[in-house]
Amino acid sequence: MAAAKTKTTSTTSLLLLFSFIIVFLSIPSFSSSSSSTDSFVFGGCAQQKYTPSSAYESNLNSLLTSLVNSATYSSYNNFTIMGSSPQDVVYGLYQCRGDLSMPDCATCVARAVTQVGGLCYQDCGGALQLQGCYVKYDNATFLGVEDKTVVFKKCGPSVGYEPDAMGRRDAVLQGLMTASGPYRVGGARDVQGLAQCVGDLSAGECQDCLVQAIGRLKSDCGTADYGDMFLGKCYVRYSTGKAPNSYKDHNDKSSNEGEKTFAIIVGLLAGVALIIIFLTFIRKVFGEHGK
Repeated sequence: MAAAKTKTTSTTSLLLLFSFIIVFLSIPSFSSSSSSTDSFVFGGCAQQKYTPSSAYESNLNSLLTSLVNSATYSSYNNFTIMGSSPQDVVYGLYQCRGDLSMPDCATCVARAVTQVGGLCYQDCGGALQLQGCYVKYDNATFLGVEDKTVVFKKCGPSVGYEPDAMGRRDAVLQGLMTASGPYRVGGARDVQGLAQCVGDLSAGECQDCLVQAIGRLKSDCGTADYGDMFLGKCYVRYSTGKAPNSYKDHNDKSSNEGEKTFAIIVGLLAGVALIIIFLTFIRKVFGEHGK
């Protein structure tokens, strides 16, 4: 009897464990889908290292804290933390995508700062681009300096030359080029486009950067169904109806925080309800076997 009881208990434990796995696998992963703004695009680090516990490290920590705090009320800002000597000075900025709400901007910048700290551990400079924001710091000033070098590009698979589709793509990119302001969006049927300059550029510098980025994007990506072109101080992106849904997320506006919270609560409540129902069923089944 003792052996039979042990076997029943073991079977029950395995079934309960299995039920928990099934339930939680069936709950949507809101942490990965609720904010496409936090997904990684690219990152890079300076080769020069700083000494641990040095004045530069202290100034860098102050800078990163300032970036995170400022992102709670502004979508762009830059800071210079002075030191007792020139080699201790650190420069930095952050930039949020133009359609982000302030809570989403703050969350994105905080995560970017955390990630760049791990990526560029003890490096004097680092830059990180997430879908929704950009963070950069260095011991050499780059604030207000034009930079049209290509830092990242990505082209989707070619769809072949389709005159209508490519015509709409070119029209959207032309619209981005002729628009004004540091943040620009456009679309034509199934084609969407997005462009943005870093906030330390003047209007003329921003325009020059975007013209360069659009030209490179068209020449490098050709007939691709989506494309990204990130220069040092600006970027341009486009996607077509054939681009994967995960790629198109960068053109979607941020979801309302209340809706996200409600969705999470509903998912959790549904999971708890399923657990209760399953446990009740297991209890009845094993109760009948025990009679």
